[in-house]
Parts: sequence; structure tokens; C-alpha cells
Amino acid sequence: MRLIDFHNHILPGIDDGSKTMQESIEMLRHAQEQGITDVVNTVHYQHPKMEGKNTDYDYISSVKDELLEEMYKKNIKINIHLGAEVFFNFNLLDILNNPLITFCSGKYMLVEFQTFMMPKGYEKHLYDLKISGVTPIIAHPERYKAVQDDIEIIEKLINSGCLIQIDGGSLLGHFGEKCTLSAEIMLKRNMVHIIGSDSHNNKNRNFCLKAAVNVAREIINDYVYILVNDNPRKVLNGEKITPLEISKEIKKENVFSKLKK
Repeated sequence: MRLIDFHNHILPGIDDGSKTMQESIEMLRHAQEQGITDVVNTVHYQHPKMEGKNTDYDYISSVKDELLEEMYKKNIKINIHLGAEVFFNFNLLDILNNPLITFCSGKYMLVEFQTFMMPKGYEKHLYDLKISGVTPIIAHPERYKAVQDDIEIIEKLINSGCLIQIDGGSLLGHFGEKCTLSAEIMLKRNMVHIIGSDSHNNKNRNFCLKAAVNVAREIINDYVYILVNDNPRKVLNGEKITPLEISKEIKKENVFSKLKK
């Protein structure tokens, strides 16, 4: 099965991901061993941690070309795609002309929030983005405190036209029990459209998509392959993703209450 890792930070020296070319090569070799054929580098964009860093599209493209040359020498056969993980601000409609921040000429945008806060009015801004023709993909919401406290936030986002991407590491327990439980609930309720590794380094946050697929398959059976192949491919091709109907089978409760049980 061909796997597409939609969310990672594989380009060396760009953000808080891979630091060196050697580290990137080691990570990509590990990815190839898992059956990953495509990786989508999602550089952090307009995040406070990126102050002073170069996120110019031409520069990012040049680093990608250097990486591809090194991959060819090492016989690593993985396609590299460019994208961004856009830090939420109330300017998303104003930056759409930047070729880095959307996929397939403005069809999709990967958006992340602060872990501990989702600002007042964010729903309206995401809805306006959707109305403009750009579908927001919410990055790893299972890691956000607001979602852990109220999983119904996800249903509201999906109903307003957003898609949801969860991290493979969340399913594997890399970010704590609350993240794992949130991710599991979202899978059970058909609230997940893409799974990505969100890999950052060759140590504790390396590519983990194959292991995450094995865990998710225990929950949603073979439908997991839609989330790591078909849907990511549709984003890259600018095709429409039609979400499944959200399941109501799980009672409304926050993650903390499940942990107490």
C-alpha cells in the first residue's frame, strides 16, 4: 500500500524540523522503509517561532531541489511536495497570493492553532476562508485543549466545511493520554480525513505513519487507507473530499471525563 505523509517538516534548516541534510536523509530512509512514497513538507508559516527565518517560496523550492539531489545519490525514491502549516491569524484571506501556503493553486490550506487557546471569532474567519474557495484543513486538533474539553468543536468545524488532520504520534501515545483519546474518539465518529506523521527529527518525532495506520486500522478497519492515500492525494490534485457522516454513537463527553473513568 502506498502511503502519503501529508504533514511533516523534512526540509533541512527551514523551521523546527530537520536541522541538517544528513538528518533529512536518515528520516526519509526510515519513511521509505515504511512504504511512504510521497511526503508533503509543511513548513511553519507566520508562527512566532519562525521570526527571522526565510519562508520565501523560491528559497524553500531551492532547498527542496538540494534535498532531491541528495536523495537521488542515496537511492531514496520518495516524491517531495511543498506546502505550509499556517499559524492561525485573522489574515488568512489576505495572504492567499502566496504560492506556499495553499495546495493546488488555492484549493486547500493547512491551519494550526495554539495548543492552549483558540481565539474568539476563529470559526467565522475559517468559514469566510471556505466561502472564498479555500478549504481549511485543521492540523492536529486532538492536541488542542479546547477540543479535548469539548470534542463537539470538531463537529462544528466539519459542518462549516473544514477537514481534519490528526497526527500519527497522537494515536501512538507520543503526546499523552488526552491526545490519544481525542484522536480515537474522532476516528470512531468519522471526524478524521487525513492522518500525517508531523515528523520533525530522526529521534523522538520521526516518520511513524505505518505504525499509526496499524493502530487506526483496529478502530476503522481498511478505511484508514483512505486517510493516508486517497484523501491526501485529492488535496494534492485539488479534488473534492466528501466526508463521511459524523457518527453520534459515542456519548457527548470530554476527554477528561473519559480519563477519570
